[in-house]
Parts: sequence; C-alpha cells; structure tokens
Amino acid sequence: MKGVPRPIGEVATPEGAAAGGFRLMRYFMLTTLVAFIGAWVALLVLQRNESIFFAQVQAEQRAFFARAQAILARQNEAAARDSLLAVHEASHVNLTRLVANTLWASDIAPLLAQAQKLPADDCRAVAGEARRACQAEIGARIRALPGFKALDTKAYAAMQSTTVFKIKVWDRRGITVYSSEQRQIGDDGSSNQGWRQAMAGQPASELTHRDRFSAFEGMVENRDVISTYVPVRLNGGAEVAGVVELYSDVTPFLGQMREASSRFAHITAANEITLERAASENQDKVDSSSDRLLFIVGGLLVALYGVSLLVVHVGQRIIDRQTLAQQDAARRERLWHGEKMAALAAMAANVAHEVGNPLAVIAGLAQELPGHAATPEAGATAARAILEQTRRVSALVRQISDFAASRGDAAEWVDVNTMVEAVCQFHRFDRRFRGARIAFVGAAGLPACRLVPDRLNELMMGLLQAFIEDAGARPHCPGLHVETLTEAGLVLVRCRSEAASEAPLRGPSGARAEALQRLAEGMGGRLSFAEGRVQLALPPEVDMEAARKEAEPAAA
Repeated sequence: MKGVPRPIGEVATPEGAAAGGFRLMRYFMLTTLVAFIGAWVALLVLQRNESIFFAQVQAEQRAFFARAQAILARQNEAAARDSLLAVHEASHVNLTRLVANTLWASDIAPLLAQAQKLPADDCRAVAGEARRACQAEIGARIRALPGFKALDTKAYAAMQSTTVFKIKVWDRRGITVYSSEQRQIGDDGSSNQGWRQAMAGQPASELTHRDRFSAFEGMVENRDVISTYVPVRLNGGAEVAGVVELYSDVTPFLGQMREASSRFAHITAANEITLERAASENQDKVDSSSDRLLFIVGGLLVALYGVSLLVVHVGQRIIDRQTLAQQDAARRERLWHGEKMAALAAMAANVAHEVGNPLAVIAGLAQELPGHAATPEAGATAARAILEQTRRVSALVRQISDFAASRGDAAEWVDVNTMVEAVCQFHRFDRRFRGARIAFVGAAGLPACRLVPDRLNELMMGLLQAFIEDAGARPHCPGLHVETLTEAGLVLVRCRSEAASEAPLRGPSGARAEALQRLAEGMGGRLSFAEGRVQLALPPEVDMEAARKEAEPAAA
C-alpha cells in the first residue's frame, strides 16, 4: 500500500529516520546479529559435543582393549594349564604303563587278588567314625598280606628322584590296595569321580594346590600337584583290571606360568599406558582442531556480518533516497492540489464578483421595470424572467464557490451523491467534452461516508480529468456515465465510457493512476481499473487516523 501524502509544507525526512518508519538497518543489524550469534553458539555446542563424543569413543576403545588383554591373559593361562595337564597326563599314562609292565604281574596283581577276598560291603553299610575304623582295619589287613613289603620297596625305588610325589593302586571295587601314603590304604574311593572315569576306560586328571602333602621324600608344603587316574588293561584287553593314581609336582611349571602371566600383565599395563597417552594426544589434537575451526567460522561469520551490514547500509541509503523521492512527489502533489484548489477558489471569487455585481444591477432594474413597462403585465413578465435567470446564475455561482472552497484535512460525514454530482456538473462546462454528456445516476439511500471532502473532490476531479483529456483528443467525444451504488457493504463510485466497446474512453494510467490510488487508500478506499471503466470502493465509515497510520509504513 502506498503512503498517504504528507500535508503541505511538511519537511520530508528519510524513512529510516522518521518516527514510526521502518528502520531496515536497525532491524537487520539486530536480527542478523542474533542469528549469527545463535549459529556460532550452535556450532560451539556441536563441536564441544563432538569432542566429548570422541573422548567417550577413546575411553570405550581403551576399556575394550583392556578387556581384550585381560581375556587374552586368562585364555593364555587356561591354555597353559590345559597344556600342562595334557602333558603330565600323557606322562602319567606312560609311567603307569611302565609300572604295569614291571610290577603289575609280579607284585600288584597278586596283591589285588588277595585284597579282593577281603569284604568291603560291611564298611559301606556304616558311616562316620565306624566307617573310618572299618576302612583302617581293612588297610591294616592289606598291609599284612604277603608281598606288600616287597611292592612298597620296589615302588619307592622306582619313583625315587622323580617328580612323582605319590602312587596309589585301586582295585575294581574302588578300595585303595596300595598307596605310598600307607594310612590311605583301605579307603573306599568308589564315589570318586576320577576313579569312576578311569574304570570307564578314560584317564582323568586335575590340578590342585596342597598346603601339606606326603611325598616319597617326606612331608612337603605349598605344592601344586597334578593327579591322574589311569586305567590298567592287561595284555591289550578291553577290561580294566585296576586303576593307578599318580601325583606329580608341577610347582616349578606353575611358577614359570605365573612369571609369564606377570610379564604379560606388565606388557599389557605398558600398552594401556601407551594407549592412554596416545588417546590424550589425539584428544588434544581434536580439541585444537575444533578450536581452530570455531575461530575460522567465527571470523567468517564476522566478515559475512560486516559485508551484510555494508550491503544493507547501501540498500538503506537507496531506500531513503526513494522514500525522499516519493515524499517529494507526494509533497508536490499536495502543493499542486492546494494551488489548484486556491486557483479554483480565486476563479470562483472572480466569477462571483464579476457576475454578482451585474446580476445585482439587473435585479435592481427588474424591480423598477414594472413601473415603466408599456403595460403592467408585460413589465411583470419581463421582471419575472429576469429574476429567474438571475436566480439561476446566483445558484451556479454559489455552487462553484462551494465546490472550490477548501475545507482542510479534517474528516467529516459527507453525502457522496452530492459531492460526486457537484464534480460532474462542474466538468460539464469543460470545452474538451465539446458538449458530450456526463450522466450521473445516484443511488437512493446511499450511506454517508466519513472522509476528507477535499480528498474526494481531488480524486473525482483527477478521474474525470483523465477521461476529459482522452475525450478532447477525439473528433467525436463519447459520453461519460457516473453512478453510485452499494455492494457487499461498500459504497461504490463507477465511471465508465458510453462509447462503443471498440473505442471506449481511457481512464487514468501511469503516474496519475498511482497518485489517485494513493488518494483512495488515504481515505480507506481502493481504486480498480478496467478497460474504459474505473471503480472507487469506499467503506461507509472510515477511521482516517488508522488509515493514515496503516498507509505510511507501507510507503517504504
């Protein structure tokens, strides 16, 4: 919407500096500053979150590496133990075969045959101390059997200076027939899982730690031993004749394993320290890179902000110049209107002066005429004619005076029909119409409108002047039809040409149309243009102050 023209004599100022005007520089500066700061803060938050995320990833990688190292250490230790068990189990199997080859037929088998005759079911029927006493009695009877001493001597001689701490021989019932720790002879091991597995034909081994252990060399302490239950088959048969249990000392081997595990743990710890140092260095590099990126982006934002301010400053100056040009045009338009109205007022005063005085003389003479006429009737008729014509001239002079009188910029209730009809009558005397008819049709019961009368006069004069200028350039001037009506709650004033459709009168265009549109918008109305037709729409009641305030900012 274009701005309402300023009053005559008002000093034009740039729109950016005018009170209530649109301050492009200020709003852009504040808006872009907030936007750029928001963007930089958002980037800062994103960069900090990225740094935190990288630190979390580094920590998770270190934790994963530590877990992997710990799992690897446990797997290595378990594999070493399994290998140790497998090696010693194979060694025990071979040693058992050696013992069986040298001692079984000559010493162990006869002892087993004699021990088989000793009843063991009675001991299994009792529990607690009675059972232990029963088993001790069986052990004593086995030790008293012929051949036991010889077997014991040969076993000690065979195992001397070896890693074997103890040897035990079980019969098929699970009774310990021989043990280098003789107090265990007679024990019932039928519930022992190792003995059961060996009787099923599979060797069974386990690694245990003993605080005290009875070995061939005597009592030893804090030892790690591997015990293996080995089934004994005679002459390659499938039947198990008995079970031999061997105990070997693996304390040195476990010590070596622990030393290897300790070295591995030290290496792992050193690797974790190295990884921690590398992670810290990488984190510092990432933080430094993020800071540099933030400073670069911040500098670019500042440069972009400065360039934007420069561009907007140049744009503001262009807008100010355009605003000044519009204000100057509006001021010239208002000056032209005031001068035109002043000229019309002067013309009306001159017409009233030049025509009023003769009319007064004519009226005086007409009043004296009845006394000097040839006949009283003829004098009276002439006098009445003179008076009628003088009244018509006086009415025309008053109409011209009322039309040309300036009423100021104050809004008031006006009869649109009366004002539009007065403008039409005034322009009927324009010689450019060459006698063409200006037909006015006023709507009955037309609502009054609250507006500035001079504005409506100026607007209607501008519209009719545009049609008149087009009519004056034609050899045959078509007529002009002006009407008022109401539609959709609005008061409408329509001006259209009465010419044929192929040659209608053209209404206002270009700068004149823009000026007239500003006048209409200043009254709260709207002009619409069509071929050979112009329509002014006015609301029945218009708040002129609100319309002025609404129109002024849009002028920018």
